[in-house]
Amino acid sequence: MAVDTQVFRDEEVLDKLIAARENILREIRKSIVGQDEVVEQVLISLFVGGHSIITGVPGLAKTLLVRTIANVLDLSFKRIQFTPDLMPADITGTEIIDEDRATGKRDMHFIRGPVFANMILADEINRTPPKTQAALLEAMQEGNVTVQGVSYQLPKPFFVLATQNPIEMEGTYPLPEAQLDRFMFNVRIGYLPEEDEVEVVKMTTSPQDVQFERLMSADEIISFQKLVRKVPAADSVTRYAVNLVGTSRPRSNKAPEFINRWVTWGGSLRASQFLVLAGKARAILHGRYNVSCEDIRALAHPVLRHRILLNFQAESEKVDTDQVIDKLVETVPEPKSGL
Repeated sequence: MAVDTQVFRDEEVLDKLIAARENILREIRKSIVGQDEVVEQVLISLFVGGHSIITGVPGLAKTLLVRTIANVLDLSFKRIQFTPDLMPADITGTEIIDEDRATGKRDMHFIRGPVFANMILADEINRTPPKTQAALLEAMQEGNVTVQGVSYQLPKPFFVLATQNPIEMEGTYPLPEAQLDRFMFNVRIGYLPEEDEVEVVKMTTSPQDVQFERLMSADEIISFQKLVRKVPAADSVTRYAVNLVGTSRPRSNKAPEFINRWVTWGGSLRASQFLVLAGKARAILHGRYNVSCEDIRALAHPVLRHRILLNFQAESEKVDTDQVIDKLVETVPEPKSGL
């Protein structure tokens, strides 16, 4: 009987998650135009419980996008502007001496930093030194922060969106590949088509009073994250994801000529894990109860974009990571069912 009750609850949560995609997109379109694919990738990352990097030039509404998603999902939101003089305590918080005026007694009191929120926008994370970057990355990995030997639990769900500016690289501290690997997605935002840009200009140069409908609570999102892992993925689909990532590694038995020519390092084991997990979330958001190879292909770019390290040969031939992933997806065949 208990099992039946759990199945019923899972089906109820599943129905909510399937309906969520269109409802969330409807609300977000009130302030964000023409970025449906970007929004979907951010939602997939959130429903899996991962963190993402958003890459785009200034002025493409990255901050507005994250703030809008936080509003629609009824999550607490904090923005941290990363600068060269930002210290770890500016992110995690710090202890101060607090004096009781009545008794004169002094105690150490912890003041929570901006990291204590459901959704964090780490703006231009590559503009702060490695020590401060590490403070945020530790919070992402562990789900808590430690100050003066005391651990403080971060709120759940906890989701970090870090932005990087692909231009103006002077005075930056690019994240090492090992730290980039902790991010589930690298979401790329580009310029809008002309008609969408016209719509944005009209919207932002007119009086605005946008009211968002709060569609989900933090507890519901946690339920979604648990449910996504229960979605079945056939062995053939899992094998396809593993083959795709394995083929991206140079000097392996599977590596084609263009990988050995252009790539220094390929995707890690985390890439295979995130491909399958993200595929499960995408399948549900599109109204399906099982993962397909198409889900894996659709998410290959955001998962592998920051995990494939190109060499000087690729740079000299003006080949970028997305082009390598395009060829990779074309090269790796789908495994036959049952294999």
